Formats: sequence, structure tokens, C-alpha cells
Amino acid sequence: MTGKVRVELGPRSYFIHIGHGLMSRLGELVREAIPDLTRLLVVADAGAATWGEAALRALREAGLAAEVTTVPGGERCKTLAVAAAVWEACLDARLDRRSAIVAVGGGAAGDLAGFVAATYQRGIAFVQVPTTLLAMVDASVGGKVAINLPRAKNMVGAFHQPRLVVADLSTLSTLPDREYRSGLAEVVKHGMIRDRGLFQLLETEAQAVLDRDPEVMAGVVERNCRIKGAVVSADEREGGFRTVLNLGHTVGHAVEALAGRLERDGGPGDDGLLHGECVAIGLVAAARLSARSGVLAQPDLPERLETLLRRFGLPVRLPPGVDPAAVEAAMAYDKKATGGQLRWVLPVRIGQVQVTPYVLPEDVRAVLEELRS
Repeated sequence: MTGKVRVELGPRSYFIHIGHGLMSRLGELVREAIPDLTRLLVVADAGAATWGEAALRALREAGLAAEVTTVPGGERCKTLAVAAAVWEACLDARLDRRSAIVAVGGGAAGDLAGFVAATYQRGIAFVQVPTTLLAMVDASVGGKVAINLPRAKNMVGAFHQPRLVVADLSTLSTLPDREYRSGLAEVVKHGMIRDRGLFQLLETEAQAVLDRDPEVMAGVVERNCRIKGAVVSADEREGGFRTVLNLGHTVGHAVEALAGRLERDGGPGDDGLLHGECVAIGLVAAARLSARSGVLAQPDLPERLETLLRRFGLPVRLPPGVDPAAVEAAMAYDKKATGGQLRWVLPVRIGQVQVTPYVLPEDVRAVLEELRS
């Protein structure tokens, strides 16, 4: 089963190809999307090194001149130092303005590779080949590329749309269980934002989703890409409507920054927290804050949301060692804040959200205290 989703952005429009075994067709798909291509650099994260080599073979078998470089897995790759190393790899591979970068791996690798592509020679083409569920349903679509600062995520970046996205569902078979479950948080988020039917499907087919049923997941991934693509088409540069995609991310990004800092300092959490795990906590916070703020119109939503997230093995409370007051302070660095005022995305009912700056600080503190481990 294969699917094809077009993200409509005028001259920057592109296709998302979804299916099993697509890696072997990567060279053909890249040639079709970028006909005047000269050279390529594959940027693969360490966790997807095998798939990076598979991508390299497919590109070379199609007669394309390609090299590969490997970067650390996860958010550790999204630093200026790693970006500089990839810029040097671009020089070593003799990339010019008609060349392209191919990102192979999770969402962080795609963010990094896209940022390098947006800045190398003032912008060259890039292709997303996501190998994690989170990257397939969210990070690879939409053209937001960035690296992190020590205190906040994605603070240095650009809008740079891919020329092509190739989501080979076969890569999910090699994904560690925790990484897979992390990606489900973004799937749940999309259902909360825009697709009640998707949320209900996740509730009724939870075991099939956890079992990575090929047919079920092909439909789930395509449905998510259509949701994300439609939102991006309506608001490419986050001037308004696209803000809805940040549901769960205001608290989620703050928790992620703090959990990462604890890990670096040798504190609780031997692996830190994955992005999707932090988003799951942020979704619960948003639902509870919506109820406190009088926005929520579906009383059973918070309980249904928590039940589904728990079913998927995702956290619904702050991790040990992360203090609610520290989360509130970290939110001050949220890049979506304007004049120091946060814009909150709150669920109204399953499939509908509302963006508002009118949230009382005492309600935020109360919700964060409720979520204390």
C-alpha cells in the first residue's frame, strides 16, 4: 500500500510519498523532484546509519553523485558545532547551488540537515527521508528547520521547504519501542487539533497501532501527513493558523529543555526525555488548562486523552526532578511568545482547538502542580 500527499505551496509545493520499500526508489524519486541536480550529501543520524547507507546506495544506483556523513542521534545533533561540521562535509562533497542534502533519520536530523541546506551557499535543495514515526507524521513536513540554544529549543532556524519527502514505512520495523511510542504523541496531537475520527481510530485500534500493523499504520501516517500538509498550506510561515500545531508544545518544550539539562548535569533520567514524551505531558497540561480557563466544551476530553496516552506508554506527569516553577520559568524562552506574552493552544473538543493569550498565571501554576510526579 502506498500513498502520495501533495503539500500545496505554489512554486514550493512538493509531494510526500508514503509506503513500504520506498528506499529502493529514492534515486528515481529524487531525480523526478529535482531534475537539474548535480551532487548530494546524505546526512544520517547515528541511529539510522544503516538506512543512511541504504539511501546512499539507492542514489548511486540511480547514477547520482552522492556522499554520506553521520551526525549524533536525537537533539544532540542540533548544535552550532554539529552544523559547522556538516557545512564542512558539504564543502568536502563539493556541493554547489544545484546540489541537495538528503536528511535520513529522526526529526532532529531533519531539522539540522534542513538548517544546513537553508544556509549553505544561501540555500540549496533538501530532501527528507524520515525513519522515525515522529519525523514521518510531523517533523519532516512543513519546512521549519532549526538548531537549539542551550536554554531553548529551535531558536536559530529558518523556513526552508523540502523538495520531496519519502516516508518508507519499512524503517519503522527497526525503530526502538520507546522511539516509536514517542512518535504516537504527535499522532494524538493531530487528532486533537483537526481530526476527531483519527482520535477515535487510535482509541479503537490502539493495539494494532502498538503492534505496528502495516495496513493500519500506512493509513495513520497518510492521514497525519494530510492534516499537517493542509495546515502548512494554509499558513506556511506561522503567521496565524499554523500556531495550532503547537498544541502541547508550550509546556512540552520547557520540560524537554529542563529534562535535557538534568541529564547533562547527571541528574534524574538516564536517557532524558524524548520529544514526543514531552509533548504528551504538554497535551495533558493543555487539556487541564483548557478546563480551568473555561475553554473546554467536552468534559470527558482530559480523561480520554490521558487514557489514550497511558495506553501508548507515554508519560502524563512531570518527570522526577523537574520542578513546576522551573517549567514555568523555562516557558519564558518560548519562541512563540510575543512581547513576553505566551500564545496558548487549548483544546475545545476533540478535533478543535483555540489559540489564546488569555490564560491566568495562577491557572498555569495550578496545572503544573497537578502534574508534579
